[in-house]
Amino acid sequence: MPDLNLLITLDVLLAEGSVERAAKRLHLSPSAMSRALARLRHTTGDPLLVRAGRGLVPTPHALALREQVSRLVQEAQAALRPAQAVDMAQVERTFTLRTSEEFIECFGAALLRRIAQEAPDVRLRLLSKTDKDTAPLRDARVDLDIGVVDPSAGPEVLTQALFRDRLVGVVRNGHPLSRGTVSLRRYAEGQHLYVSRRGQDRGQIDDALQALGVTRQIHTIVAGFATAIALARDTDLIASVPERYIAQRNELFCFELPLSLPTFSVAMLWHPRLDADPAHRWLRGCLREVCGP
Repeated sequence: MPDLNLLITLDVLLAEGSVERAAKRLHLSPSAMSRALARLRHTTGDPLLVRAGRGLVPTPHALALREQVSRLVQEAQAALRPAQAVDMAQVERTFTLRTSEEFIECFGAALLRRIAQEAPDVRLRLLSKTDKDTAPLRDARVDLDIGVVDPSAGPEVLTQALFRDRLVGVVRNGHPLSRGTVSLRRYAEGQHLYVSRRGQDRGQIDDALQALGVTRQIHTIVAGFATAIALARDTDLIASVPERYIAQRNELFCFELPLSLPTFSVAMLWHPRLDADPAHRWLRGCLREVCGP
């Protein structure tokens, strides 16, 4: 395979018409430039530059190559130039985000308003997040994945936290737990909603209760927190949901769970191929701003 660096050498030699000047421009010694010219002659099968008096003149073949070589060098330099800032007002692009319904309910409107301010022709395709599989990021079917950080996420994806959250209890206004202190006993004696995308019938709350010698009755299992919140609002069931998702819901009574649970991070994940993309970087900045405290 030809050495593509010779294109740059040939471009400079044709522009300068002198081995000495070309060598100086490329920070090479005259002897190194002479060797490069010899390689070019061998590769092309043409003298390319021949002596005329004190200088060098191009052969007809070199003249025919000059414009093409110059264009190729400029295109290569442009392709390898670091990504520049992009004017988002001129960008027409669709980003695919995969996240939960409750995240969209909480942050979607603010994110759309933020995008419209700077990039009116940017469109979002919002997909429901039903698992933690990172294959859609690798396969370019999803641009950003948003959800609870999975410690098992492989090194082939990049992660940045958006905010930390914790589980809290919620019931309808007027529910017995909305009056008085919510003790461990009162909490465990109620009928509960449990959120599991995979249909499991117990989780970390049940493990924590078991460690305290207590169990709870799970009445209904649902696939998402948005459904759990809606059912808690209209029934006597107790839901345990992320605190950020019920901040503006005045129809619900929120209480601190009477047991100790770790907080968790909600983060965005993306594939490394998009890390330096200016428009994608801008979108990540919008999400950080919208989800900030």
